[in-house]
Amino acid sequence: MSNAAARYRRHRFPIEIISHAVWLYHRFGLSLRDVEDLLAERGVEVTYETIRRWCGKFGPDYARKLRRRQGRLGDTWFLDEVFVTVRGERHYL
Repeated sequence: MSNAAARYRRHRFPIEIISHAVWLYHRFGLSLRDVEDLLAERGVEVTYETIRRWCGKFGPDYARKLRRRQGRLGDTWFLDEVFVTVRGERHYL
């Protein structure tokens, strides 16, 4: 059994549901109640308190992976082309 699977072993819900809830919370900055509602729409009844515990236990790993994947953000942004609509007229910058 892998180390990751061992961490999830005594939980009622499968790894996929726990990881999806934690990913939603950290990736999109949703509230715990929003994550609860999104899971309820998919037929998963779980409380926001349970999601809070999952995020406390598994969240640092997900947050670290997301930050690593995102890369470094700098002060400089480069735009190739921009279209702006002013008074109904479209302009190219």
